[in-house]
Amino acid sequence: MKSEKKKIELDIDYSAIKTHKDYQDCWNKLDRLEIKMVKKDGECRHREGDAFFYDSPYMRPQGVCPALLHVIDLYTWRSVLGFPSWNSDDRKVFRLHCPDPEGTVWELRRMPKEE
Repeated sequence: MKSEKKKIELDIDYSAIKTHKDYQDCWNKLDRLEIKMVKKDGECRHREGDAFFYDSPYMRPQGVCPALLHVIDLYTWRSVLGFPSWNSDDRKVFRLHCPDPEGTVWELRRMPKEE
């Protein structure tokens, strides 16, 4: 039995982008991103439950450990564009560990903009 390949549907119509204004309109529709600490092992200035927001994948939140942001930056575009995560229990949430081997675990998720 041959397995079917599943396609990822991002629900973005790039063919509609003809001008810079079209590009800006598309950009303005991108959701915000939330990072939230869900587990803490060892020392860290952040606390479990702390949450920070990216207004766009390029606009890093203030006050977050730079080493953590370095890890999270690898996944911001995947998340905002709707790529599924590897987490089997919730494919919309990326669970990421800070670089410290005894550090923290964070969840990265899209937060729909309020209309």
